[in-house]
Amino acid sequence: MLLTITTTRLPDGSPATDLGFLLHKNPARVQTFEQSFGHAHVFYPQATEEHCTAAVLLDVDPVALVRGRSGSSGGPRGLDQYVNDRPYVASSFLSVAMNTLFATAMNGRCKERPHLVDVPLALTARLPAVPCRGGEGLLRALFEPLGYEVDVTAHALDENFPDWGESRVLSVELRHTLPLRALLAHLYVLVPVLDNDKHYWVGEDEIDKLMARGKDWLREHPERELITTRYLKYQGRLTRDALARLTEGEDDLDPDAAAADHAAEEEAIERPLSLNQQRLGSVVSALKGAGAETVLDLGCGEGNLLRALLKESQFTRIAGVDVSMTALQRAREKLKFERLSERQQSRIELWHGSVIYRDDRLAGFDAAAVVEVIEHLDPPRLRAFERVIFEFARPRTVIITTPNREYNVRWESLAAGTLRHRDHRFEWTRDEFRGWADRVAREHGYAVRFLPIGPDDAEVGPPTQMGVFERE
Repeated sequence: MLLTITTTRLPDGSPATDLGFLLHKNPARVQTFEQSFGHAHVFYPQATEEHCTAAVLLDVDPVALVRGRSGSSGGPRGLDQYVNDRPYVASSFLSVAMNTLFATAMNGRCKERPHLVDVPLALTARLPAVPCRGGEGLLRALFEPLGYEVDVTAHALDENFPDWGESRVLSVELRHTLPLRALLAHLYVLVPVLDNDKHYWVGEDEIDKLMARGKDWLREHPERELITTRYLKYQGRLTRDALARLTEGEDDLDPDAAAADHAAEEEAIERPLSLNQQRLGSVVSALKGAGAETVLDLGCGEGNLLRALLKESQFTRIAGVDVSMTALQRAREKLKFERLSERQQSRIELWHGSVIYRDDRLAGFDAAAVVEVIEHLDPPRLRAFERVIFEFARPRTVIITTPNREYNVRWESLAAGTLRHRDHRFEWTRDEFRGWADRVAREHGYAVRFLPIGPDDAEVGPPTQMGVFERE
């Protein structure tokens, strides 16, 4: 298996061979490193001041791998353990080798040329054989959002039998101007994702590896859920933990702290209008009008809407979902769950989860209510939310409420130019909300109508705006 990384003369005029300092591998000699699966060789087929290419060649011994397994001597084993594509294609073996060969480079350390660590370099990476379960489209979806120019060459499964179609193994060239350590991190994470397999057991420590190499860029990647799921070999608990850790540090408030003060802070501003009660009443009325019997309350907080829904016999199944365990516990307490009748308890469920991660539990409901939630999501999370609700869960009806920024001038207690809560990432005008909602409805096969909540001021509109999405 071969990987090459090529650069030209560096931006500060340094010779291209300074790539060797960044990789901590001397261009003047071949170096060999023993691996658990064979050997890894690093050498430079080209090393001039104008062009320098570093190559990694893996010599994978599949027989040694099988013999090295505990208990490998007992019981029959398939021939595919001895005869397979692992010695020839980029896979998790390459990632393991990169962590051995280039750990210092990936960690951003270079004693001889420290000023080059974060300098964007014109880099070209070539992988002559990459197994891609998902085809060229997946490969582009993983690398192009990171800014790479991607060239792909497909290969026939067998050139002697063209009717057999194309192999899943592709030849790939990636071009980008970025720091070397960023390229190495992208390859380290994404090569096993393309292969959709790993040659070793995936446990808790694999989340730490993903955070170390991916947290800086993966949190903004549009396919971060797919990447995380494949990287952790579809282990649901590990995937959920990793996705939660990816968003750590993005918020000024942690979920539990936000849950503790969010309702009180907004209520203090909105109390003169009893806006919260009007909002809940409007949502319940819209749900009843839609004929919904099973309802999701996404971002349920302390359960205000849940209590209102529980009073209506029309709703036979109600699920409250929140990212904060503290909020869910308070919702349970305010519902007086332990004192509810058995029939009432059977109607309601409380789940720990997030509106930005795909969750199979969310499917199959008639309606979803998302009350004063979206304004807490930054743009990448908002896009993830759109897919989770409108593409994957796809309830027949979705009701979303959000503040109308134009109305803020009517709040005497709110300083000019500030938002209603310090954790709000945005507050939309009526036109902005309509523009977003119209696009989402159009892209996902819904129709949307808009209703005011609270007094509809002739100049600035209502304090809260509501969109009711109906699947076409």
